[in-house]
Amino acid sequence: MKIETRLTVDLGERAYPILIGSGLLADAAKHIMDVLKPSHVAVVTHRGMMDFESIASQISGMTHGFRAAGIPSSVILVPKDSADKDEMTEKRKSFKDLQHILDEMLGHAYSRQTCVVAFGGGVIGDLVGFAAAIYLRGVSFVQIPTTLLAMVDASVGGKTGINTEHGKNLVGAFWQPRLVLADLDILETLPTRELHAGMAEVIKHGVIADAALFERLKMEASLGSPSKELLEFAVKRSCEIKAAIVAEDERESGKRMILNYGHTVGHALENAIGQYTVPHGEWVSIGMVAEAEIARDLGESDDQLPRKVEALCNQAGLPTTLAQIPVGDASQAIVAPAPWEKLLTALRRDKKATADRLRFVLPTRIGEVIIRDDVPLDVVERAFRARGATD
Repeated sequence: MKIETRLTVDLGERAYPILIGSGLLADAAKHIMDVLKPSHVAVVTHRGMMDFESIASQISGMTHGFRAAGIPSSVILVPKDSADKDEMTEKRKSFKDLQHILDEMLGHAYSRQTCVVAFGGGVIGDLVGFAAAIYLRGVSFVQIPTTLLAMVDASVGGKTGINTEHGKNLVGAFWQPRLVLADLDILETLPTRELHAGMAEVIKHGVIADAALFERLKMEASLGSPSKELLEFAVKRSCEIKAAIVAEDERESGKRMILNYGHTVGHALENAIGQYTVPHGEWVSIGMVAEAEIARDLGESDDQLPRKVEALCNQAGLPTTLAQIPVGDASQAIVAPAPWEKLLTALRRDKKATADRLRFVLPTRIGEVIIRDDVPLDVVERAFRARGATD
């Protein structure tokens, strides 16, 4: 076991640690019991994860560790979905899958002293965190993220929830984990496209809060095929940035809104096109460039800023227009149309919108952003069309 970094999300009596390192999963039970003394532990993951022998072994070892300490433990599996090719995509953040988890917990008669462990990517983390938030009005939960995107963003901060036909993350709760355990070794199993998607959130953190991070990423010739050293740095620095922001504004009433940079446009595209098979980070990448163009057109930044953001996203292997998004085979471009009127409807349903005003996080320079809720629609439309929106 090697812990390279131990961070704290400082929320007073609800503060919790983030452990980042290699070989942490081998002692996951011990790390959790160092923080909690649960009556029972339920590890929740996607059934498809159990097809990987190494992951199944890690989960088995974790539950054995709890039982050896006299704590009953069990595994809840979110069912496979053949239409989803057994993947845990955003469409699985649904009432149906939430109910499955809750029914399993109720069927086992778990008490309020139960700890629920979310073992998986951002979808599992959001879904399981929300189940923990509403089960018996709230039980403890732990995040064990297994993707880069989840490690650098989704697992930290306590946002949980599900999607509906009306939009993404419109039903949920702020429910902080008691521990985040990020084992870098598991990233070695990720497909390249998933690593690229996670890097979008790392780039976002550089744009909104850390020009030095942005410049460091620019210097990485292998950004599209990141080394373990680069991944460790990216996870550590991203968690530091997000932990500081969340500690200052837990419920997104002020500064935390800057973490939505790239997401207002990204979520609108994701909701309107409905391509939940596309990794979330690819939508964020397109959104970051579009929102940088909005900032430029409003005179909030210089002409070069959008190109800097776009160049770094492309360097990381990320799309910056709809035409660049691969679907299925990498040679196939996205075919679903993205009509502006449909995108505008999705924008107005965004949970960050206020009345008839659209709120955007806009970069003024690398490392600094502002929040504006008076962006003219023609400027927004122009940015969407530049990224591939249609009539």
